[in-house]
Amino acid sequence: MSDEHAAVGTEDLLVERDDGVLTVTFNRPEARNAMTWEMYQGLAEACDAVDADPAVRVMVLRGAGGRAFVAGTDIAQFTEFDGPAGVAYERRISEVLARLRAVDVPVIAAIDGYCVGGGLGIASCADLRLASPGSRFGVPIARTLGNCLSGDTLGLLIALLGRGRVVDMLLRARFIDADEALTAGFLGTVTDDVDATTAEWAATLKGHAPLTMWSVKEIVRRLSDLGGGIDDADVVERIYGSEDFHEAVRAFIAKEDYEWTGR
Repeated sequence: MSDEHAAVGTEDLLVERDDGVLTVTFNRPEARNAMTWEMYQGLAEACDAVDADPAVRVMVLRGAGGRAFVAGTDIAQFTEFDGPAGVAYERRISEVLARLRAVDVPVIAAIDGYCVGGGLGIASCADLRLASPGSRFGVPIARTLGNCLSGDTLGLLIALLGRGRVVDMLLRARFIDADEALTAGFLGTVTDDVDATTAEWAATLKGHAPLTMWSVKEIVRRLSDLGGGIDDADVVERIYGSEDFHEAVRAFIAKEDYEWTGR
């Protein structure tokens, strides 16, 4: 990207560079910006574009439409899943999130609305997070789809929000509001003007020493990785291969209630 103002990406994932800031916009407002496989791939490619362009000093992630940052992964993509497909999916998501965490420049998540499931995972990989007062955060899968999080994603959430709060959120399918996310340290600020605050933060970061900021990011990333990964394939395969998951996906798409069987 040699132009001062350049845009790439796709209709669902807009990637724009302007004055040293590369902005990724999740652009499916009619679906609350739910992620498709192509959008996950585009996010990874945007990370590569940032690291390949020395003129980029800041990366910004945002959702279109004012209703959501990202409301998880598009449920329609799960209709043909089985256990091995679930393992492959969770591993791929872990790879994309790891790529986002490893971006050389500071990453800001500008959250306006729902930040749910995979969206919470994406926001957790940013270095700085801000949100509008009405934003809500959660992973309500125990109530909706009956799937699971990978060990990588769960560990990331625990590191940022605390074990007790994350377990409570998951088991009770509970959302937290922006004030609780701020108190937990997940957010840097809650603001009525997300765009203006994002621009202010980006301008500040552009004036700071790039290598110093990279060193902070990289050492924090290495510290968080000291615990190493866990072997969770058997857990993930059992969940994504279950009758409950398949029937809950069908019911969710059909807007029907589903009674859990534990099978």
